[in-house]
Amino acid sequence: MYDLNEDTITDAVLDRFAATPDARLKLLVQAMVRHLHAMVRETEPTFEEWRTAIDFLTRTGQMCSDVRQEFILLSDVLGVSMLVDAINHRQPDGATETTVLGPFHVADAPQPPHGADISAGLPGEKLLVEGTVVAASGTPISDAVVEVWSADQDGFYDVQRTDLDGSALRARFRTDRDGRFHFWTLMPAHYPIPADGPVGDLLGATGRHPYRPAHVHFMISAAGHEQLVTHIFAEDSPYLDSDAVFGVKTSLIQPFEPKPAGTAPDGRVLDQPWRHLIRRFGLKAAGSAASDLSDIRTTDYVMSDN
Repeated sequence: MYDLNEDTITDAVLDRFAATPDARLKLLVQAMVRHLHAMVRETEPTFEEWRTAIDFLTRTGQMCSDVRQEFILLSDVLGVSMLVDAINHRQPDGATETTVLGPFHVADAPQPPHGADISAGLPGEKLLVEGTVVAASGTPISDAVVEVWSADQDGFYDVQRTDLDGSALRARFRTDRDGRFHFWTLMPAHYPIPADGPVGDLLGATGRHPYRPAHVHFMISAAGHEQLVTHIFAEDSPYLDSDAVFGVKTSLIQPFEPKPAGTAPDGRVLDQPWRHLIRRFGLKAAGSAASDLSDIRTTDYVMSDN
């Protein structure tokens, strides 16, 4: 197998992988070869362009560490993360749509009682979140674990701030007998993904911004159901139409209703205007035929061991 040229080399490479023992690995590698070769034929890169691409991938790897994963950030801005998420989470009617996990989830968040204020004294507009967790059929799910986290009014998560002694704007709740939970937090702001590395260079070179619209994260787990990882996006936030990681879905956008100063539904008295978010979360039954693929969840591109 020699004297290969641009017309014959792809088949030769595919043939080299034909004896791969693992059928799934064979499928993945041969598909990669076919598509990569097709891209090269379509674009006909110069040697200088090819070296630039290799340098970009090298710098991407060099940026990775135990606290940062630049390749997953690259996957995010190329839309691959959301495509993998969509393939692996085909939701039935009644189940809430998923989106990417994002970079700032922290395991073992505090577990305050229902109605707690998780803002840890940070400044900002108060936000009351009231949620209900149900099966896709509509049946309330009691004792579901609801993890929540969000950015502050300046677009920073607690793990990004050095002035905090503990966590803020994150917590873990368990639903009551009717599947309900509620808590107070702060109205989040939009924020940029990390843009100080090669992925940020790519965004700049292609005229793209690094911003994500304002949202609150929810990770919900319950026995007999698939874990739900999703965001609820503020209807009035900028960047809904151009989320840097392509995570926005229409069903996940809703008003964070402005409310005047006064008494809130849970009896709390506020002397400043506040916001109100009410949301129903539907969970997909474990083993549902809506997806026959294993549950692959995008991991963090900025990680914390807090």
